[in-house]
Amino acid sequence: MAPTPRRAPAKAARSAIPQLSWRSPQPAPIVLVSGPEDVCAERAIAGVRDYLRAEDASLEVSDLRADDYAAGSLLAVTSPSLFGEPRLVRVTGVEKCSDAFLSEAISYLAMPQDGATVVLRHTGASVRGKKLLDAVRAGEGGGVEVACPAIKRDSDRYDFAAGEFQAARKRIAAPALRTLVSAFADDVTELAAACQQLIADVPDDITEQVVERYYGGRVETSAFTVADTAIAGRYGDALIALRHALASGADPVPMVAAIALKLRTMARVAGSRESSGALAARVGLKDWQVDRARRDLTGWNEASLGMAIQAAARADAEVKGGSRDSVFSLERLVTVIATRAPYGG
Repeated sequence: MAPTPRRAPAKAARSAIPQLSWRSPQPAPIVLVSGPEDVCAERAIAGVRDYLRAEDASLEVSDLRADDYAAGSLLAVTSPSLFGEPRLVRVTGVEKCSDAFLSEAISYLAMPQDGATVVLRHTGASVRGKKLLDAVRAGEGGGVEVACPAIKRDSDRYDFAAGEFQAARKRIAAPALRTLVSAFADDVTELAAACQQLIADVPDDITEQVVERYYGGRVETSAFTVADTAIAGRYGDALIALRHALASGADPVPMVAAIALKLRTMARVAGSRESSGALAARVGLKDWQVDRARRDLTGWNEASLGMAIQAAARADAEVKGGSRDSVFSLERLVTVIATRAPYGG
């Protein structure tokens, strides 16, 4: 059964072709895989291949680079073979394509080859190839588009990981999912690999204890663990977690960013009497993020929270070059937050 088309992202809102989820792509004469998130793009392209191969195991797969393109290659690999096997052509680097590829690809849209599926991968990193994208989105060639937007926010990573387990029909406890996302907050590729490892290795439901057993070392040294322990007022634990993180090669810049993010979330939630769902919808968070921020606010007041946010802003400037000792700046920030003490000179 073909997947249900979903609403296109804003940047492709004027597209005349079906917009498909990267989790459930389907073949078409032209499949445009757009957007910067490589993990999702790789899944989409692999999904198209698997779909076609399940229909016919004799599928021929060819790869072309649009930025290092030999004239005539597209027509050569899409043309029917002697035995008429289906063909899949994967084209990368469309965002930096050569003039030769751009010209031939636009001409190809006017007369796609029977039995051929051409996947065009465009990261959106440049406007190069826009004429080709516009033609595909206008419906020339009978294509579909698979959007792969960037996964940047914590809520995006949470949704991504949750989707991994839902797609595999594997249950994971909410605390376990949050722990896993926090452990891989800086790398979606590694988060995806961690999800797949748990899905493959764990026969039963995945609990927080299972995640800690697999990734405990990483969880203990994550920036969010440092932030959590400091915000909870556990000064000794916060310093230990910080030193472990630094010893493991953690960069002070993203660590300060993680602490600042949690403080800003607390500030957005503080003082509101709305339900978690209503507040989450209004400020652009998830229900669980609102609940977590409200728990984090225990022991904080407006003055201490404002002081901590100011301290995070100063530490952010210092670790980005405003101080000769970024580690000292980070340790001082953790001290301020964990002890609710003034920032100092």
